[in-house]
Amino acid sequence: MNSIVFIAQVPDTEARIKIAPDGRHIDESGLKFIVSPFDEYALEAAIRLREAKQGEVTVVGFGPDRVAQALRECLARGATKALHVKGDVFAADSLGIARVLAAAAKSLPHDVLLFGKQGVGTDNSLVGPMVAEILGYPQINIVTQFEIGEGTITAHREIEGAEEIIEASLPAIVTAQKGLNEPRYASLKGIMAAKKIAIDTKTPADLGLQDSDIYNQRVTVAALELPKEKSGGRKIDGSDAAAAAKEIARYIREEAKAL
Repeated sequence: MNSIVFIAQVPDTEARIKIAPDGRHIDESGLKFIVSPFDEYALEAAIRLREAKQGEVTVVGFGPDRVAQALRECLARGATKALHVKGDVFAADSLGIARVLAAAAKSLPHDVLLFGKQGVGTDNSLVGPMVAEILGYPQINIVTQFEIGEGTITAHREIEGAEEIIEASLPAIVTAQKGLNEPRYASLKGIMAAKKIAIDTKTPADLGLQDSDIYNQRVTVAALELPKEKSGGRKIDGSDAAAAAKEIARYIREEAKAL
């Protein structure tokens, strides 16, 4: 049972983001990057699948040189192979990225392809479903549980007020939701073993793609801006409950403009 896990490297969720001088990118100087948290659930699912059914777990990342660090971390956690497709991921839109990852998948043996449900940072949830459409594979998104059978996958996903259970044939694409599992940390043994695993490196051209397939500017970033600083809280005297409730309602309506 061979799995491919597609990972995105994103700014640390606790980092303080700064806008670059051009106003269209983030300033990466001194910024720590991590594996996108939802992708960690996808990776853990693939590792557990390998532990149960053998096979390979290949992690694939698209981006600049620093993506190799994220791939190495995934190897330390239990992935067995890694592919780094080098390119300017920030210059590509969702479809461009999906074309790169779909081409990478075609070059690797696989039964199931796993993504996080979205990339933290842009909160983009389009790439996994787009790869499924490009490859013509069934897709099950925002999954909280799944089982692999003989040539099939049965997955559970939360919907409003209920749980939906979907069965599909393999190969298939799954996007992982929080709650699918509890991702493991890399062990010292895993870290040492990962250092001995060579990361395969390719360019989009090696995968049969041209720049126009990836960077044709369907979506462009006009400008980035940080959210406004939050103001301090306000304390309302609660000795008179009726008066306090009236003041809260007035504040929400007239000052916060929430109603």
